[in-house]
Amino acid sequence: MAHTIATKKPLLARVRRIKGQVEALERALEGESECLAVLHQIAAVRGAVSGLMSEVLEGHIREHLGADSDASTRREDVEGVLGALRSYLK
Repeated sequence: MAHTIATKKPLLARVRRIKGQVEALERALEGESECLAVLHQIAAVRGAVSGLMSEVLEGHIREHLGADSDASTRREDVEGVLGALRSYLK
């Protein structure tokens, strides 16, 4: 079973909190809030997304790159993780 399925409920809770933070950011921009308040909201969203990425990445590494997988599968998975990280860090 994929780790995202096993931890679906807490991951969805995180996504819903992020959604709320993004909606708050949208309201702040629509309401012409002060720049500093907008910057703080952007930082909060970024931190929340980074936390989600970290949690899913850790689960993926532990489940898919563990000692139980064969070498060719592990190489493919490493390339997949590296591609995801490259995209995320751009």
